[in-house]
Amino acid sequence: MKYLLFIFTLVLISCQSNSNKNYPAAENAFDAGREFIDAYLKGDFKRANFYMLQDAENTAILKKVEITYKNKSTEIRNQYQTASININSIEDVSPTETIINYANSYDNVAHKVKVILKDGKWQVDLKYTLDGNL
Repeated sequence: MKYLLFIFTLVLISCQSNSNKNYPAAENAFDAGREFIDAYLKGDFKRANFYMLQDAENTAILKKVEITYKNKSTEIRNQYQTASININSIEDVSPTETIINYANSYDNVAHKVKVILKDGKWQVDLKYTLDGNL
């Protein structure tokens, strides 16, 4: 019985560790923002979540964004998935906060996203996404 419990525990740990697909940690604000934006455009919300600050409000916002994205037509989602990210500007507000102003090549609408350094990790904070839209 102990052996089966041990095997079950190993399988559970293995599944949990594979849930993030070993995404590389962001080395700076630009990396975190770019990875998040790219994941969003491609509809990879697990990867977007990995690069997002983990709290209840951000999780709720990302869920709404995911629902909106999935309600778009297949044609529009395909356009987003193949779009490039165009960085308009990067503003270092402080040593721990950066604002990335970007657009994508599909709709070319300017957006801003805030990236913060918290607990040694660069992460997107959707609560402070300045235009309320991705």
